[in-house]
Amino acid sequence: MTQILFHKYFAEWLELYKRGAVRDVTFQKYENTLAHIQSLASKQTLKSLNRQAYQQLLNDYATSHERQTVMDFHHQMKAALLDALDEGLITSDPTRKVVIKGTVQRKHKTKFLHQHEMTALLAQLSLGDSINTDYLVLLIAKTGLRISEALGLTPSDFDFKHHVIKVSKTWDYKHYRGEFAPTKNKSSVRKIPLDWQTAMMFSQLIRDLPLEQPIFVNPTKRIYVQTLNNQLETLCNKAGIPVISLHGLRHSHASLLLYAGVSIATVSRRLGHSTMNTTQRIYLHVIQELENADNDKIMRYLTSLM
Repeated sequence: MTQILFHKYFAEWLELYKRGAVRDVTFQKYENTLAHIQSLASKQTLKSLNRQAYQQLLNDYATSHERQTVMDFHHQMKAALLDALDEGLITSDPTRKVVIKGTVQRKHKTKFLHQHEMTALLAQLSLGDSINTDYLVLLIAKTGLRISEALGLTPSDFDFKHHVIKVSKTWDYKHYRGEFAPTKNKSSVRKIPLDWQTAMMFSQLIRDLPLEQPIFVNPTKRIYVQTLNNQLETLCNKAGIPVISLHGLRHSHASLLLYAGVSIATVSRRLGHSTMNTTQRIYLHVIQELENADNDKIMRYLTSLM
């Protein structure tokens, strides 16, 4: 058994532990990892996969991928290898003390807007008497919802008495005719408080709509997120601000809350992250800025005690 090829073990592990346990989009990422293992280490056996061989595999992958992508590749392989260690198929952890490398990062699009930019964007929205894409932009900006979560909202998900949105499902927009799908993780099932202005808007907009039908989607037609992002790009250009995606609005929401002094724990729950570590990793740049500002406050305060 220990002479099994690493990519074959990973494929078996994937079928046994991940198929049906993770969302289709996540499973596809694991399949992508498997394809790279097959390409880069087709003859690598599980038994001979020591630290040097594993590091070489990562290094080979890193020649054409950014550091964060290499990190994700590593984490998926490590999960399988730790199970192999528990099962006695290998005698030591080959992933211990690895060095994560990667190509120089490409220049990425802006990931989040500052407060004055968000204000300028929202000023461009055409918010009439019926649901349109601009209302989708507004809602994501005000709640930090994932795109699939926002598209999956139905009138029954709005609790106007308590000013909250109940997130319990998503819309699988990647298929020709989408349908409701589970949330990304258990933590994604949550209640998001709404500000009173947004609550009043939507209470009027959706009061006569079918309770269990998505408010932003026609179930008989396929929806393309790229089309929605193109419409958002037009709004950004009109506002004279950096172009951002719908997912970038989610980042903007979280970043603005952190800058406003909202705790990481609260932001994490609002976003539906599985752990607070996820929030800290994604918004490390914001946290570091806030820590620097806190250090300045600490020094000023300590100086005042003399």
